[in-house]
Amino acid sequence: MANLSKKGYNSLLFEISSLLEDGRKQAFTAINNVILQTYWRMGRQVVEFEQSGKVKAKYGIKLLDRLSNDLKSKYGKGFSRSNLVYMRLLYLNYPKSETLSHQLGWSHYFELLKIEDDIERHFYERQCVIEGWSVRYLKRQKASALFHRRTIDSNNSLILQTNPIKNPQHVVKDPYIFEFLGLNDNEKYSEKEMEQRIIDNLQEFLLEFGRGFDFVGRQYRVTLGNKNYYVDLVLFHRSLRCFVLIDLKIGEATSKDIGQMNLYLNCFRGKENTNDPIGIILAAKKNSVSVKYALGGLSNQIFVSKYMLSLPSTDELNYIVKESRQNNHHKTNNKQPKQ
Repeated sequence: MANLSKKGYNSLLFEISSLLEDGRKQAFTAINNVILQTYWRMGRQVVEFEQSGKVKAKYGIKLLDRLSNDLKSKYGKGFSRSNLVYMRLLYLNYPKSETLSHQLGWSHYFELLKIEDDIERHFYERQCVIEGWSVRYLKRQKASALFHRRTIDSNNSLILQTNPIKNPQHVVKDPYIFEFLGLNDNEKYSEKEMEQRIIDNLQEFLLEFGRGFDFVGRQYRVTLGNKNYYVDLVLFHRSLRCFVLIDLKIGEATSKDIGQMNLYLNCFRGKENTNDPIGIILAAKKNSVSVKYALGGLSNQIFVSKYMLSLPSTDELNYIVKESRQNNHHKTNNKQPKQ
């Protein structure tokens, strides 16, 4: 051991540790895939048993109850009636096992199968695969109505689009959910305090913004003439290849705020051979009518989004869904016919 260099040994230890970590990940993935495929086959067996006429429809519930009791007594936990229901749904929603993602496990699909709408479920499934969501993060995004908070066009191009993103509208949400900041609507806080909370929770903040965003800086200085201006937060989007300027407002966004953001964007235009920047004003309140008229005629791409400091309640969630559907319906009706 005396002749063994510390540098050489540390290199050996690193390589072996990397092999072990990779092996464990591969084993975990392989086990998850086996479990998922087994549960899919079990669901198929139940459905085929039902469809062959071996059980009448009115006895379907009793079939799952009996099957659950027998499996639990023989194999232990994991075969509750609820699990069997979702195994059955797994086969019904994915009749071809090849369409199941090998990157997701049974726990992911258990949550995904709770979503009845096929397009919405496919959206969350794709996001799980593309962004590597954990089951916990999937639950959080479902609870915050991510599907309905995205700015989408009338033909659902965001939902079907994976990578790369080419339209700035496809990366903007409304509202954003910042429950991780630990603030609430009843307490007084300044824009500076909110900015600091964001920096303290930067990873969660970037996850909420979505895939492709990198942090550039805070209180980023831009100069126009002899005067300096400071942008609250600056991000960079890799697919769009542009800077994203963020202005924080603890009150309602005003036409003055929009004008100021327009100035910032003009200062950033052409910076470092990137595409034109986009601006997002994050405000506690938003008057959609005022915003619409304030943005009219501007050549720069500016978005005004509301932020929420807690996960939406049932009523708030229903409102977000309703508003999203109304916006999509409005866009469909106002779609210009092809010449």
